[in-house]
Amino acid sequence: VLSLCCEACKKVVFHVPSELEADTLVGRVDLKECLQSADFISSSDGNFKILEDGSVYTTSAVSLSAEKKTFNILLKDSQEHVQKEIHVSLEKEKKTQKTRHARDAVLKRTKRRWGPIPSVMIENSLGPFPLQIQQVQSDTAQNYTIYYSASGPGIDQDPKGLFYIERETGNIFATRAVDREQYPSFQIICFATTPDGYSPEVPLVHTIRIEDDNDNAPYFTQDLFEFCVPENSKPGIVVGKVTAEDRDEPYTLHTTLKYRIVAQNPPITPAFSLHGDTGVISVLLPQLDRELVPSYTLLVEVRDMAGQPFGLCTTGTVVIRIEDTNDNAPSFKQTQYETRVEENRVNVEILRVSVIDLDEPGSPGSGAVYEIIRGNDDRSFEITTDKNTNEGILCVVKGLDYEAAKQRVLVIAVNNEAPYMLAPHSQQVTQSTSSVTVHVLDVDEGPVFKPCHFRIDVKECEDIGTSIGRYIAEDPETGNSEGICYRIPPGQCNWISIDEKSGEVRTIKVLDRDVGEMRRGQCNITVLAIDRNGKTGTGTIQVVIQPGNKNYPRITTTDYVMCRDRKPICLTAEDGDDSPYSAPFVYRLTDRSLASMWKLTRHNDNSVYLSPKGDVPFGIYRIPITVTDNGGKVGENYVTVNVCDCTTPTECDGESRQLANGNVTLGIWAILAMILGSLLLLLILITICGCCGAGVMHRQVTDDCANHNLIISNTEAPGEEVMDQNIIPLQNTNDQGGYGIKTGDQQTFEMVKGRGHTLESVKGGGHQTLGSVKEGGGQPMMDTCRYSYSEWHNFTHPRLGEKVHLCRQDEEQKHSEDYLLSYNYEGKGSLAGSVGCCSDQHEEEALDFLDQLEPKFRTLAETCIKR
Repeated sequence: VLSLCCEACKKVVFHVPSELEADTLVGRVDLKECLQSADFISSSDGNFKILEDGSVYTTSAVSLSAEKKTFNILLKDSQEHVQKEIHVSLEKEKKTQKTRHARDAVLKRTKRRWGPIPSVMIENSLGPFPLQIQQVQSDTAQNYTIYYSASGPGIDQDPKGLFYIERETGNIFATRAVDREQYPSFQIICFATTPDGYSPEVPLVHTIRIEDDNDNAPYFTQDLFEFCVPENSKPGIVVGKVTAEDRDEPYTLHTTLKYRIVAQNPPITPAFSLHGDTGVISVLLPQLDRELVPSYTLLVEVRDMAGQPFGLCTTGTVVIRIEDTNDNAPSFKQTQYETRVEENRVNVEILRVSVIDLDEPGSPGSGAVYEIIRGNDDRSFEITTDKNTNEGILCVVKGLDYEAAKQRVLVIAVNNEAPYMLAPHSQQVTQSTSSVTVHVLDVDEGPVFKPCHFRIDVKECEDIGTSIGRYIAEDPETGNSEGICYRIPPGQCNWISIDEKSGEVRTIKVLDRDVGEMRRGQCNITVLAIDRNGKTGTGTIQVVIQPGNKNYPRITTTDYVMCRDRKPICLTAEDGDDSPYSAPFVYRLTDRSLASMWKLTRHNDNSVYLSPKGDVPFGIYRIPITVTDNGGKVGENYVTVNVCDCTTPTECDGESRQLANGNVTLGIWAILAMILGSLLLLLILITICGCCGAGVMHRQVTDDCANHNLIISNTEAPGEEVMDQNIIPLQNTNDQGGYGIKTGDQQTFEMVKGRGHTLESVKGGGHQTLGSVKEGGGQPMMDTCRYSYSEWHNFTHPRLGEKVHLCRQDEEQKHSEDYLLSYNYEGKGSLAGSVGCCSDQHEEEALDFLDQLEPKFRTLAETCIKR
């Protein structure tokens, strides 16, 4: 780097490459030339820093994109208050390209730098010493005397002079053998000078490398290796790894190690293998049995030179401990045991049993777990494990009865806490068992209740003194109840009493589940039994009150309001009794007259709907309804329904819309409706009377009166000849008339007037009027347009006969024009044919076709079937 200091130190120019890395020395500036006592130095460009000696360094990578980059160095003297500035300019270096001419092809002689290749010295060399290592020479030695000197790290570390150099020849000598592990290599600096002290050559740094000799044996990193492996492990399971090191040069044969097992203790079949390259120890023997060999000791060897015989070696020790697994079942030391215990003793130890287990003591594989597998159905015995001794402790937890069994035989078994882990191809482990005979010793004891807990169910509300059961005790020695008396200790619920001699239990109060302490429905009472010797026994009577049917079902709400919508009323009953004496309930209407107006519809087990059958009048109805519970108890209830002309029930709170004492009180609108209806009826009566007055004056059946009774209609074709006894021909009549229908001897019928003739106007000459026939003498009567059948028959019979007679004699059929008409031709008939077949029914009510109609016609069909 070229550094220029301008006059007055105001400008410095540095020629630098275009790319500068961080912490690169750019150049040096003479700061003292500008300011001797500068105590503050800074740069205007943060990419550069200035040291106290004037060195300029880059703080980060700098790229000169332009040809020049400038910044200033600021110098300050705070005491003298002097400030100076140095202008620094960075310019790119200019690369000059050399043009080659023909004359440049001639080779030119250049000076050869002195720099021999690095020297090698064999470690632990045997000499002879001094041993020449290398010779260094300079070209200037041909004309001048050259003095050589040697220095460097190797010389500094060996003050006794490990190496020296001959000043005249430049030969480098070693004074003794070198250990490579201590000094792997040396660097010495050689200087060449002329006799007058001028150094024509750059100092030479010469490296002497110490070549490794296999002088170090490998060694294990641990004095003793310890590993564990479970017994019965499969071959190939990794046990552990041994490691060794060598101080010789790495990655050479001197440090290439090989491992092998030299010996095994105990000296039986080899149980483990050792990988020669990695030192990994694996299981080799398929069956490792801790009970036979608890541990193995291996002598292992490590050798360098890749295990060749001439390599150096070292041995080490490996101890492999076999961990226990539960591969041995415990077994009882004895197959039979005997022991004794007094009857009625509880929580007492009667026997200790022990087992043999080959597994490691104190481990889960040897921990014993005992159980009783036979003879303990009543749970009178219990066996536990003593953790300290691993023994089984047999105890009695429930008193034994000598009278019931004089001895008990138990079968106990033992297992381990841990599950069994058997070796491959080994036999299945069998469970060890042992029998224990327990002799029960007889002891004089008090009476015993059988059962000790006695339940008595009592019906609710039974009479006082009712016998509800018998609770007695027996003497275990004699097996009978003689000489035993009974007593209930005080301080208990006083529901019952027990007879002192017979043990009969009776009630001393009415047991009602709705009263006080009886709400729970049961009570436990302790009873004492005392024999002749004063020994006592206790028993418990549980009195349970069974629910009875003592309450009548009643309807909870009995007052209702029913508005114009006639919405059904939901009646709900309740019963204070429990099941099965409560729901479901059965509702009935007991008043027949009200049953025709009201109906009950089932809703659920507790409720029904009350609704009117039709449009019942407004008013208050008191409806008697009986409710029967599931036990058959009937409760009488009265439901009051106010049928009111309202929209909401709140509108009927007043008296104007209710019935008082069974009478209907009408509202204002109902009274107005009745008045208007009466006026309309009066107007109709006046009109009818006016019309009938004229008939009384003329005593003649008018056309209007007749036409109101029967309307004459024509037919489309001649009718069939029908002989009916109700149609009787008339003989002495010349005019056409009408006819009627017989409806009964005592019923009236309607008459149709003929052409200008009335029944009353036909007089004499065989002509009669219906009035003359009725009166016998032709006296006038009030015309009511209705006559009896006999009067009608006497009038129409001769006239019908005459009309038929004239019709047969008249060729032009003039007399039949009033009842027989001819019609003109109207064209061909339709494809549908005649509709006369629709009425050709042989049965009076042939309506089976209605069953095939669509759903929308079912209502019509039902109506037709009913009619």
